[in-house]
Amino acid sequence: MGRRTQADRDAMTVEIGYALLSAVLVAALVFGVIAGPKLMFALPYAAERGLLVAGCAAAAVTFVVRVVTVLWRFSGTSPRPPAQPSQPGRTSPDS
Repeated sequence: MGRRTQADRDAMTVEIGYALLSAVLVAALVFGVIAGPKLMFALPYAAERGLLVAGCAAAAVTFVVRVVTVLWRFSGTSPRPPAQPSQPGRTSPDS
């Protein structure tokens, strides 16, 4: 792999920052949706505790998934190879 330019390093820094910030926001939203009823309704202790634990677990999973998907897209790698053209060597449908 060749040397990275300053622009490449800056782009990666910005992308990491975006991935982390967006992951925090999405995880907070997921936590609020799951654990929110704990604040709004009078629930038994076990139900409140269960909502809190489920909210934390879902938020953690969401955070990790969001960071991985954002950085994976940025890296340009694809989980599967691109589809082969139907007619190799042709660049446009009307050629």
